[in-house]
Amino acid sequence: MTTALKPKLWNRDFVAVCFSSFFLFMTFYILAVTLPVYVTDQLHGSQQQVGLMMTAFIVTTVILRPLTGKWLDERSPKRILLLALILFTVCAAAYMVVHSYSALLLLRLIHGISFGMAATATGAIAVGLIPEQRSGEGVGYFSLFMSLAMVVGPFLGLTIIEHQSHTVLFSVCICLGLLSLISGSFVRIPVKAAKAKTAQSAEAGWKKLIEPKALPISIAACFLSFSYGAITTFLSVYANSIGLGSYSSYFFMVFAAMIVLSRPFTGSWFDRYGPNLLVYPGVLLFTLGMLTLSLAGSPVVFLLSGAVLGLGFGALLPSFQTIAIQASPAHRRGLATGTYFLLFDSGYGIGSYVLGVVAAHSNYHRMYFVAGLVVACSAVLYYGLHHRKQQANKRGAELAA
Repeated sequence: MTTALKPKLWNRDFVAVCFSSFFLFMTFYILAVTLPVYVTDQLHGSQQQVGLMMTAFIVTTVILRPLTGKWLDERSPKRILLLALILFTVCAAAYMVVHSYSALLLLRLIHGISFGMAATATGAIAVGLIPEQRSGEGVGYFSLFMSLAMVVGPFLGLTIIEHQSHTVLFSVCICLGLLSLISGSFVRIPVKAAKAKTAQSAEAGWKKLIEPKALPISIAACFLSFSYGAITTFLSVYANSIGLGSYSSYFFMVFAAMIVLSRPFTGSWFDRYGPNLLVYPGVLLFTLGMLTLSLAGSPVVFLLSGAVLGLGFGALLPSFQTIAIQASPAHRRGLATGTYFLLFDSGYGIGSYVLGVVAAHSNYHRMYFVAGLVVACSAVLYYGLHHRKQQANKRGAELAA
């Protein structure tokens, strides 16, 4: 009895795009946690100005997501990736010469453009390099690099500003931008069939920017990112308020460790058993993690919530993204990636603002409780928008047979 060999996943091109994405998101997360301090301490800005600075970046990122998805399907993905990474690195260097809030705000708008283009390009290119039979596993490993950047970035950034100057911080960001550019330059992208442009040009109106078949699962992912924003934005403040500030970095380490440990299993399970086995338990775990976090009063409970959240997030993020890609035509995978992250980023930005308002009018305990309820809604959306449709298609195929 012989077993078919799995098509190769790890090759030079896939590794290169994974590292390019890792260094890109490292820079993003370093600046996300340190620029608020820079604005208040160096530029003497207000908390409202801090919020506007972060919003400016997210707005241009969200706008460029679908546009980049369209360009990726119509033009050279390699050229778009390199252009975006060059602009991203130039913006990272520009922080060195910014000494006023208005100049910083303008820079954040441009930096958001480059990040939206680069993040969409790396995601779409990675998906194109993954063998179809290992799509769940491949997307899982690719997103693992982003998850690691989410932990290493804030830890490195906060450590630098605690012991070094902002000049050192921005120098590190320049180096990371260059590493992302160098890694991206090593990626070789297979030539696709020429029919992609023809099929793309036949689309009209909003379908030139949005992939309709990726929308249902992207809406469910939007609810996940809505609550996820409460972790990255408010966790350190929440930890300080309950006397656990020194455990904030450990929380993210536990969060990432559970993602890393679970990733080899979740990807292969997705390919073997389908998404339902991961999505429903993932929603349950993430919801329980949020509710546990809302009740945290001791280091054990605090870190336990991070572990449960990591397991849930590790199952959900790559599963949702893989479903968005698989549901879309092959020649519109760039648009599918842009559509997915358009809604994911929008949920992240809206959630950070809305949950901040909830915390301001009540407390962080209630905010995380509300975030847990919102995540639970994603299971209902997943069933209504994806699972039930899949069941109907399966029954239809059985009847036709």
